Amino acid sequence: QVQLVESGGGLVQPGGSLRLSCAASGFTFSNYLMSWYRQAPGKERELVASIGTSGDITNYADSVKGRFTISRDNAKRTVWLQMNSLKPEDTAVYYCQGSSLWSNYWGQGTQVTVSS
Repeated sequence: QVQLVESGGGLVQPGGSLRLSCAASGFTFSNYLMSWYRQAPGKERELVASIGTSGDITNYADSVKGRFTISRDNAKRTVWLQMNSLKPEDTAVYYCQGSSLWSNYWGQGTQVTVSS
């Protein structure tokens, strides 16, 4: 059974940091591009960051460049999103996604709220 389980969300003040984790099971994690998406209320889901299968290639949305860092450990079957200098506009549900040529998997999401 395929599972992507996100954790690490919560309430943080502007300028603070959070580290999201996504633990994968049920598929060959090392063969999958891993990404973080987010969806704010009333908005479409948007890509935040992606990381290649070996971790050497990363891609970020312009809105998070220099503040967020995506990483992965294939042995641990886990992908992380380190979020620094958080802003109120980063408030959203954050989703983990695993994708390949043949399939696409999503986690259930974790809420991140940036507010004073």
